[in-house]
Amino acid sequence: MSKTGVSIVGSGHTAFGRFDGRTLEELIVEATHEALESARVDAERIDAVFLGHFNSGLVKDGFASSLVHQADPALRFKPATRCENACASGAAAIFAGMNAIRAGEAETVLVVGVEKMTHRSTADVTDALAGAGYQNDPKEAALSFPQVFGLAAQEYTERYGDPTQAMARIASKNHENALCNPLAHMRREMSIEACNTVSDKNPLIAKPLRLTDCSLVTDGAAAIILTRDDLAGGYERPVSIRSAVHVSDLLPMKARDFLAFEGPKRAIGGALARAGVSLQELDFAEVHDCFTIAELLIYEAMGLTAPGCGAQALADGTVYRDGALPVNLSGGLKAKGHPVGATGVSMHAISYRQLSGQAGEMQLDKADLGLIFNMGGAAVANYATVLQAGRG
Repeated sequence: MSKTGVSIVGSGHTAFGRFDGRTLEELIVEATHEALESARVDAERIDAVFLGHFNSGLVKDGFASSLVHQADPALRFKPATRCENACASGAAAIFAGMNAIRAGEAETVLVVGVEKMTHRSTADVTDALAGAGYQNDPKEAALSFPQVFGLAAQEYTERYGDPTQAMARIASKNHENALCNPLAHMRREMSIEACNTVSDKNPLIAKPLRLTDCSLVTDGAAAIILTRDDLAGGYERPVSIRSAVHVSDLLPMKARDFLAFEGPKRAIGGALARAGVSLQELDFAEVHDCFTIAELLIYEAMGLTAPGCGAQALADGTVYRDGALPVNLSGGLKAKGHPVGATGVSMHAISYRQLSGQAGEMQLDKADLGLIFNMGGAAVANYATVLQAGRG
């Protein structure tokens, strides 16, 4: 039974990649059209719109929430709000949409996540994303996010042992998964050896992180339609949001033990507890692998292994497609791509398709329960949901 009272009844998802000739508006409109068609719902039945969009100076479309109205004349005058919570902006928009429904302010909600990034230089994107870090400490403010997670990998080595082999396995796994996702930015097989070797094609970005340890700078959009559980039966393919938990941690990294990943641990543990399910009952998980070390730490935060033993989930095959808990069947941020504001919505759209039997080559034989974890900043904004096939 759903604990949230909200179900997903449709999804839209553009291809992720580099789209020089496409605008933010065009990406929003495409994802919205597909979500409405997927749910077979008229735009006039949408009561509110929530848009996940990080921006942080990446584009000039500063009033992006109102671009959603361009998708259909019937959306005119519908209340539209932009939600921003760093790389978890998409999940923030979903939670805002759920809250509107649960508060009785809306029955059916459109949620869109979008980002346009590839028109900017790598340096510009890196600088914009760094704005999600703590700015009141000169040392922390000077760190890029590759450097933040590079330091995490260095600390992991000092505390537990070198994680780079496991990180290479994560990268290779996610690239292999992306081969089955036609929407992924980089559908390219990459061996563990190639990912674990520093070379001209795979340089060090922030020691010990190599290029293959970093998620992709990407353009793209995704959308979902939310409605009340008691209305979901009127839709062809409802999927229940069985639980949803948002945990925010302190922004300064020096104020916490980063490797403990306490925010993710609390969010994921809380979502499982509220859903009344165990980790062993899940059929898959989509998690925030902004860097491969992050996915490794998430294994430990979710309880797949003890702290410092995340590599075991790879060694025993648990997180592979044919394992007990496949992780990032979509290719994850590593290979599917990471258009920041779209990421959380993408995770939900693809998981919705998995649970409603619409995942194509990604489809599992059994998919009844899925976990989603979307993270903003260095484990600061943490959103976890458990989705269940059917309505609550």
